[in-house]
Amino acid sequence: MRRAPTLLVIALALGLSRQATANPLASMATAARHAPAYRSHIERLTAPTRKLMTGRSWHAGCPVPLRDLRLIKLTYWGFDRTAHTGKLVVHKRWAPKVARVFGKLYKARFPIRRMRLVDRYDAVDMRSMKADNTSAFSCRYRDNVCCTWSQHAFGRAIDVNPVENPYVGPWGVSPPNGKPFVHRKPLRRGMLALHDRGWWAFHTIGWEWGGSWKWPTDYQHYSATNR
Repeated sequence: MRRAPTLLVIALALGLSRQATANPLASMATAARHAPAYRSHIERLTAPTRKLMTGRSWHAGCPVPLRDLRLIKLTYWGFDRTAHTGKLVVHKRWAPKVARVFGKLYKARFPIRRMRLVDRYDAVDMRSMKADNTSAFSCRYRDNVCCTWSQHAFGRAIDVNPVENPYVGPWGVSPPNGKPFVHRKPLRRGMLALHDRGWWAFHTIGWEWGGSWKWPTDYQHYSATNR
């Protein structure tokens, strides 16, 4: 008679184990349903942010003055399937629209690895890309070669998940740790694709995708000018 409670406990444990095995994504789905609502906040660059950027992502002679830039603090969905707060600096003209785009990406649970200002990487583009950092403003030349400004220098371009969406050209793959993602099929988490939800979100504000370029092809890049 004493064995009955023990057998009952074992049976219940097996039942729970089978339920978990039958639906391994249940806990992930629950986490997504109970995630916090999307939030975004746009503000002028504060004194600490200006200090951080000056001499790194911004310097005298840049095509856009600091007063025309805005900091966006927003919620993004991480690869760990939880919500995080990230930061982007963009031109004031685009700040509200960019905030709406990332709201759509969050709603779609599109995963983003991290979202920090490039100044946290001393505004070295390759360091930011290798870290799989989604970023926007950076006062630099196109392909880091003098003397054509990148669209990032105007605050009207964003690079999303650079590792999963590398820049591919005659020089090779940037960043180098993006090589496993040069082949775009099968589509894996964090990768961008033509006519996916990310494409449509940016398309609604008139931004174009570098992944549509023939050669070189910049899978991480969205911009207002298609450059």
